[in-house]
Amino acid sequence: MLATSDITINKVERSKLQDLNLENLPFGKFFSDHMLEADYENGEWKNVEIKPYQPLLLSPSVAALHYGQAIFEGIKAYKDREGNSYIFRPQDNFRRFNISAERMQMPEVPEEIFMEGMKQLVALDKNWIPQTEDHSLYIRPFMFSSDEVIGVKPSESYKFMILLSPTGPYYNTPMRIYVEEQYVRAVPGGIGYAKAAGNYGASMYATAQAKKKGYDQVLWTDAFEHKYVQEIGTMNVIFIIGDKAVTPDLGAGTILAGVTRDSALTLLKEAGFTIEERPISVDELIDAYKAGVLYEVFGTGTAATITMIKELRYKDFVMNFNVDQWKTAPTIKKWLTDIREGKREDKYGWMTKIG
Repeated sequence: MLATSDITINKVERSKLQDLNLENLPFGKFFSDHMLEADYENGEWKNVEIKPYQPLLLSPSVAALHYGQAIFEGIKAYKDREGNSYIFRPQDNFRRFNISAERMQMPEVPEEIFMEGMKQLVALDKNWIPQTEDHSLYIRPFMFSSDEVIGVKPSESYKFMILLSPTGPYYNTPMRIYVEEQYVRAVPGGIGYAKAAGNYGASMYATAQAKKKGYDQVLWTDAFEHKYVQEIGTMNVIFIIGDKAVTPDLGAGTILAGVTRDSALTLLKEAGFTIEERPISVDELIDAYKAGVLYEVFGTGTAATITMIKELRYKDFVMNFNVDQWKTAPTIKKWLTDIREGKREDKYGWMTKIG
């Protein structure tokens, strides 16, 4: 087993932070001074190093470029009012990362590399954590196959890395969502529950078609009937119907088990809502909207946090929402923010403090 002291640290001579304002940052455009890199070779992890952020030198035959063995996670770090640094629910992302690895026939990344490496990296670059509203330090662990060979089979070597990106909000305004009926994101038995790179690449065409119609993202439906809703392009989705918070269940393995989704459901239950994780048909949503009891629709995700949806279109039927009058989604978003910033009790133990 790798010891924490086995992680080599090489620091930059001059921080790029001196040339960057951490306010009003676009999502995912800037990266901190350092990154973590580790190699899997001959059945073991080695060469674990935190080093200055830099390009990779890769062979054009590297297997990930040809066969798509690539997975990732999204995590965020915050600072509280006293300036202490915390990571939000990293253990959950660690578990989900290795679930994705198993599905994609990749090696498990040990906790001492994923978790301890992340903690050391964030501690080293903690000055990169913005303290501006709706800003955070986005953490991107990822792994890809690195065999230099052409052939459809699991790779024998892999590279695991972690990048840090100070960032602002992923979505700045409430969204318009188009219910997708033709294209499919995932099917039972597929890789919908894995955070695999190919899931996102495959979703881009349908999203582009929706944007031509004036919409921001698609709400995927099931592959067989296009009747039951699943998730939005970069988010899980939650519906407030009467006194219930209803969200698609994870049973079919077609939906990502979102950490923010779980956090929001936990807080919604605390707020007094009945939680229902079950199949939800588009017809049910339309009926609830016509009856005046579909009060709110919002997305949840690490990048997106809580994102309000002001319009939902199915065929020619458009559901409009006055998000300015909403109470539930803004409250859950504020509670999450307050927990992350130390203004509300972390009764669920979600925040991991960084030294």
